[in-house]
Amino acid sequence: MKSVTVSIDVPQTPEQVYDFLDVMAHHERFTNHYLTNWRYSGPGRGIGSRATVTAALGGTKTDVTIEVVEAEAPGRIVERNVSAAGRRQAHGTYTIEPLRSGGSHVSFTYTWVRAPLADRLLAPVVRATMRRANHTVMRRLATELAHHFSAAD
Repeated sequence: MKSVTVSIDVPQTPEQVYDFLDVMAHHERFTNHYLTNWRYSGPGRGIGSRATVTAALGGTKTDVTIEVVEAEAPGRIVERNVSAAGRRQAHGTYTIEPLRSGGSHVSFTYTWVRAPLADRLLAPVVRATMRRANHTVMRRLATELAHHFSAAD
């Protein structure tokens, strides 16, 4: 299946964005519109930090394990996602790039490594659903970054 990429520009520096995204618990704040029941394990940040969540998309619910498998400050974080008893495997990659005018361009790419037959048969619908959900994630991320860094001042 083709990957899905969404992005947003934010006024925070790449270092600030990376520092925020590096903490697994922060992700709950901007994804809890479709990822709920967060259970954490491993370190709180960096490679090996993990969460198991309940994903509710397209009328179905499934548990997903999310684990950070690569982290290159301040530009990239890669998460491995496993669900559907291992039949669905994917990578979620955050890329953070500086903007010439200041701030950062943040993109998130969801790439399926393995997908159940139903996902493959309904690929256009599955991709559209993921794109919509992740557009909302990006808007909520921008809001959470603004709150987080205004509170820190």
